[in-house]
Amino acid sequence: MVQTKLRFQSFEDYLAYDDGSDHLYELFNGELIEVPPESGYNTSIAFFLALQFANLVGHLRVRPHGLELEVRGEPKNRYPDLAIIRPEHVELLAPRNTIRLSMPPPLLVVEVVSPGELQWQRDYVAKRAQYEDLGIPEYWVIHPADQTVLVLAQAGQGYEPVGTYGGDRAITSPQFPELHLTPAQLFAAGQP
Repeated sequence: MVQTKLRFQSFEDYLAYDDGSDHLYELFNGELIEVPPESGYNTSIAFFLALQFANLVGHLRVRPHGLELEVRGEPKNRYPDLAIIRPEHVELLAPRNTIRLSMPPPLLVVEVVSPGELQWQRDYVAKRAQYEDLGIPEYWVIHPADQTVLVLAQAGQGYEPVGTYGGDRAITSPQFPELHLTPAQLFAAGQP
């Protein structure tokens, strides 16, 4: 028996699809590509950061890996490792944890870079361009191998670096200036 791949003509067709599993998929050129699970270390870093933000904005506005963002380009969707949503998103996302192009963007998205050149390219180049295009005000790239946090903020026509932080230098967040956190704290939280 020949098995055919599913092809979706639109993002709406994709949203209507349910394979009965909890798998996350990226929609790339009309085909589903399963998103692999994150490493335990990256997950621990994102979870620790989620707790810090939950203390600032409340747990309902903090979305760890699993929030889907509709984006332009390929793939048509992304799942940031962490996102801080707007208060109006809480109700909008109750039926499905997907922010559509027609909705306001989240306030902040965070990616924790997995090892490898391909992953670096995705987080620093491809995702950056897509998140910038959505008008997401702030984007963090957390790089465990380098023990650095790059903070980018919208300025005029695109992202400008706020800073690259390492060690005990406090991370500056334009959207959340009340956050008091250093990369050293963040990376230590991911260690067993």
